[in-house]
Amino acid sequence: MSTFAKRERLLLADLLETAGPHAPTLCEGWTTRDLAAHVVVRERRPDAAGGILVKQLAPRLERVTAEFTAKPYEELVQLVRTGPPRFSPFSLKQVDELSNTVEFYVHAEDVRRAQAGWTPRELDPVFQDTLWSRVERSARLLGRNAPTGLVLRRPDGRTAVARRGTPVVTATGEPSELLLLLYGRQSAARVDLDGDRDAIAKLHGAKRLGI
Repeated sequence: MSTFAKRERLLLADLLETAGPHAPTLCEGWTTRDLAAHVVVRERRPDAAGGILVKQLAPRLERVTAEFTAKPYEELVQLVRTGPPRFSPFSLKQVDELSNTVEFYVHAEDVRRAQAGWTPRELDPVFQDTLWSRVERSARLLGRNAPTGLVLRRPDGRTAVARRGTPVVTATGEPSELLLLLYGRQSAARVDLDGDRDAIAKLHGAKRLGI
């Protein structure tokens, strides 16, 4: 597995283990047990994971996820920590890097930031640049349902357009925080929002940011 994806995976597993099975997360309606089951199904059951995006497959996804959710929590966390089996595409380094770096970063923050007293992590510049490349690549897809125009700006001035339109809101923050905004974690993302007051309120309340 790649360096960043592996690091974020192990951090997520540690956070899940420490929080226990009933802790809240930023994923609405999900406990840490639910989040762990989601991660495991996504990697280990591609026959069901398609239901995340394809409505016709959703019933199968629900059944398989329920089976994993019922497993002992310690087993689920260990499956997250050890990663996919060899036959899974996610076991390939390139696929792991592309698919899991952001996935595990976001879910680790889902656990961390749902707990009282959390503080932002200090992320190294290389990782921030890696996350920025993902922001640039996915901004239009993840921001397509934003209720306003949306521009994403790093502190150094580099920008990415998530959605064209008016009124426009400009979100300024580190790439790690902009990603959380794009993935619908508006309430927890440490970003500065500039624009019309009503437009900012609409963005904060949007339910369809992210996938």
